[in-house]
Amino acid sequence: MTSHLPPRTLPDDLVASTEAPTVEEYVHLRTASGLSPRTPEQAAPILTGSWAWQTVRDADGALVAMGRVIGDGGWYFHIADMATAPAQQGRGIGRVVLDCLIERIRAAAPPDPYITLIADPPGRRLYDATGFVDVAPSLGMRLAGR
Repeated sequence: MTSHLPPRTLPDDLVASTEAPTVEEYVHLRTASGLSPRTPEQAAPILTGSWAWQTVRDADGALVAMGRVIGDGGWYFHIADMATAPAQQGRGIGRVVLDCLIERIRAAAPPDPYITLIADPPGRRLYDATGFVDVAPSLGMRLAGR
């Protein structure tokens, strides 16, 4: 299924889709783009358990960018796994993925959805430019190792 983005927002040699990547593609693109590695066992459930996906493929069908949304469909939505292949970075593809995910959330959710993400240093400029702000005084936290 192709996204509802105007064709001019994505370079002509790329195609946007709402289909999830394969497990192998997901694991590879996370690592190639500098995100922390994940195993196929970790990746398998997220492909069907995510609220929404946005992917971008080149003319040969290779995955070059992805992002997904975890959410309850009501008010809380978390954008995750934003990744673009190194050779494709700097072409505005990450912005297309992010804009499309936000558009899908706003189209489906009741007014004023709470949209969050965790901004690693390489993505902060994109997220700032899109309108994301620090949640201070709240602090993002995770449960430490086993």
